[in-house]
Amino acid sequence: MAKTFVFKFGGASIKDAESIKNLYEIVFNRLRNNTIIVVSAMGKTTNALEEILALKLEGKDYSLKSAKILEYHLDICEGLFDSNSLIFPTVRNYFSQLERVLDGNLAQGNYDSFYDSVVSFGEMISSKIVHEYLCAKGLYCIWQDAREIILTNSDFRFAKIDWESTSRLCQKLLAPKLTQFPVVTQGFIAADQKGRTTTLGREGSDFTAAILAHGMRANAVTIWKDVDGVLNADPKRFSDSVKFEELDYKEAAELTYYGASVIHPKTIKPLANLSIPLYVKSFIHPDRSGTKIHHVQGVNTVPCIVVKDNQILVSFKVTDFTFINESHIHSVYTELERLKLSVNLLQTSAISISIVIEKELFKLEKLIYNLRNQFEIRYNESLQLITVKNHNPVLMEKLVIGKEALLEQMTRTTFQVLVKNPYL
Repeated sequence: MAKTFVFKFGGASIKDAESIKNLYEIVFNRLRNNTIIVVSAMGKTTNALEEILALKLEGKDYSLKSAKILEYHLDICEGLFDSNSLIFPTVRNYFSQLERVLDGNLAQGNYDSFYDSVVSFGEMISSKIVHEYLCAKGLYCIWQDAREIILTNSDFRFAKIDWESTSRLCQKLLAPKLTQFPVVTQGFIAADQKGRTTTLGREGSDFTAAILAHGMRANAVTIWKDVDGVLNADPKRFSDSVKFEELDYKEAAELTYYGASVIHPKTIKPLANLSIPLYVKSFIHPDRSGTKIHHVQGVNTVPCIVVKDNQILVSFKVTDFTFINESHIHSVYTELERLKLSVNLLQTSAISISIVIEKELFKLEKLIYNLRNQFEIRYNESLQLITVKNHNPVLMEKLVIGKEALLEQMTRTTFQVLVKNPYL
């Protein structure tokens, strides 16, 4: 079987014309047979599309915002192509399609499915531009719609992979193309059994790379980031962060669970199951070693710090003078699962349950409304959750000094604290 390699480029690595030229240099210098190139939406396009959705939901005009996103993509194309290139009408056509979707009546449908149908345009447009540029530079490749290969259930925004069908489609549709040319495809997006667009969760392009690597039994995956590899802390927050040369799958998975943003949380498992190594490298310094994630002997003892902003603390207090029991926790978790809300920290007392969740449009209001008859509910917003793996007393004290701690939780290896007054 021919060797297969997967490269994934995130939004920051294709944010402008110069970045896409850099992508070409990276791919050109490392291109081997059977290469899959997975790209995210350009820059902050997904955020911008989410802002358009918010304006639509509020009944406000979003045409100016849409025009700015179109202009952003056309400006990138002007830096890459001749004015007579077909990429310009292609991009404009995608935005015409986007307008038609946005003109649809959201009230008649499901917000999550509407969300997926809108934000997916970011990846579709970026992959077309990257594909066209690589071909124009003589690096001929095939454009592939990821929705034809990656099949999911209909759990919009957080779709679950149909692994058997996806693996079969990888071998049937993707493998023959890879024997001819490299393939450019989209991260983050997929389709359900009815052909409707689904997404894999925010920042899900890493997961796409792992899904395709799993389906193709790839030899390696490389994720190109704006950092030199996996660091023990965000270098934008901590000047003394250090890079791991290698990291075990389990250690990497645990860091992503606590919120380390360098890799999507679901990326590790499909690779670890087949012992496919994952490389995290810098698109700014592509010749540096990066970090290799694979099976590693020994235990890491270096402290790792993960900081999550915009957290919400929700407290559920029983009102009938009983104590918290399993049925109370079950009620809360059932509603969390229905709303697709993940819990980043859980703590119980005799009469209350406290959870820490992400800020999600509409979700907090629905959670409170649906549980209002069972609990007295209070919440605090704009908080910061700090997690330290392999903690020590000196580091813990340094991280919380000057902050008001609302919750603390500690195990042998992990310390978590939820704070007000964040400045990290």
